[in-house]
Amino acid sequence: MAGPSAKLAESLEKLHQLQTQGYTAIRSSDISRADRERLVKNGFLKEVMKGWYVYSRPDEPPGESTAWYASYWKFCSAYLNYRFGKEWCISPEQSLLLHAENWTIPQQLIIHAPNGDNKTVSLPHNTSLFCVRYKLPSLENKEEKQGIQLFSLTSALIAAHPKFFVQHATDARTALVMITDISDVLIELVENGHSQIAGRLAGAFRNIGKDEFADRIINTMRRLDYDIREKDPFISTEPLVFSSLTPSPYVRRLGILWAEMRETIISKFPPPAKKNLSSEQYLKDIEAKYTSDAYHSLSIEGYDVSKELIERVKSGNWNPDNLANDREHKNALAARGYWQAFQFVKLSIEKILLGENPGKTVAKEHIDWYQELFGPCVIAGILKKRDLVGYRRGPVYIRHSMHVPPNRDAVSSLMSAFFELLSAEENAAVRVVLGHFIFVYIHPYMDGNGRMGRFLMNAMCAAGGYPWTIVPVDQRTAYMQALEAASTKQDIAPFCDFLGELVKKQIGGK
Repeated sequence: MAGPSAKLAESLEKLHQLQTQGYTAIRSSDISRADRERLVKNGFLKEVMKGWYVYSRPDEPPGESTAWYASYWKFCSAYLNYRFGKEWCISPEQSLLLHAENWTIPQQLIIHAPNGDNKTVSLPHNTSLFCVRYKLPSLENKEEKQGIQLFSLTSALIAAHPKFFVQHATDARTALVMITDISDVLIELVENGHSQIAGRLAGAFRNIGKDEFADRIINTMRRLDYDIREKDPFISTEPLVFSSLTPSPYVRRLGILWAEMRETIISKFPPPAKKNLSSEQYLKDIEAKYTSDAYHSLSIEGYDVSKELIERVKSGNWNPDNLANDREHKNALAARGYWQAFQFVKLSIEKILLGENPGKTVAKEHIDWYQELFGPCVIAGILKKRDLVGYRRGPVYIRHSMHVPPNRDAVSSLMSAFFELLSAEENAAVRVVLGHFIFVYIHPYMDGNGRMGRFLMNAMCAAGGYPWTIVPVDQRTAYMQALEAASTKQDIAPFCDFLGELVKKQIGGK
């Protein structure tokens, strides 16, 4: 008779078979009751709603949201396809977000479906679906993106509520700049007599510098006897000038984020200290802060490291083969990697202090930082050498965050664009704040992004005359909340204020 472990192994094998067949959302009928209950009990399946489950990890603590956020879009696709076939579509506003490659998990996803019941479907972690009984766009005005049925870009821009241009200005501008031929927009405006919408879109295109598109909308509608009045739906002007050669939506969105956020940072972030240290003094100051910096930075990431361990690793007085347990081993490897990376960060900062462009220096050398950060894990056999080459080659999710980092295929072009923006940026405060934020927003690596982001931030501090700044572990919650606001709401002010206060304390010597 098979014991509990053997039975669990059998259930896991059946779950694996479902995974290999492409199942993300598991229905009760997809697996036997005995297997399902065994997998739920052991933490491999988590119930989303009655009769529906998603994969989970046994080591996830109660209340952990990562498994749900990681499976959210695929679950919605599977559930809605099961319920409505292909006769459903997310709202035009949410469609625009996805066209702009903003896959942030929404609090509530609005679904248009002829068979909708106008009721809310509650989902984990305060998320929900609201299925509205609503006519779908025509087939030519509807498309599918990663399993999600959505309005086409043109039809979504026309159908979107005017408030979208205010509440989601970054995404609205990204969607607008994706229009390369105004003819498709004009056809739908003319066929349906949308004179008021035409005036709004003309104003929107003029806001982003697409005067030719705005003029064509106005002239065409008037020539065909429509009463049209141009009205800009945005509440601010767009500082960027867009080119039809601008690449992917991800890169377009990044440029817009940078341009919009920099104005807030310039107005809020403190100026650098008037007294500038020599390069030698600055590097000595960094070295003096190492132990405290390593302790706080590693602790923020969940490592249990004492200052004694950090000092022991720093001095080379450690032997990973003689550590007492797996957790101590992991902590020591992280501490050793941090020390090695820190040495290379200092070398980069030395070049920056001697006059090199900070963005270009970091663009060239951040890969060295990363390889040193995880070098000990390669020596210990935890990672392979190939794992330290290039950026991530798979999806990644951030614990407790509704922000979904960009698709792996977009990472390389995004990092190139990021470093171009960083290299061209003239304002020191913008380099500090966005250097950190945009790096972790892209999340180019499978692990270590937070540590790398803080290293990058401090390289930009050195370039701008700011002191090396430590993010204290006891302020982790405020730190993560500020990053979340910037990632999901495009509100950089909390993160700017958070870092600004830390910098002020460092300048004041507190």
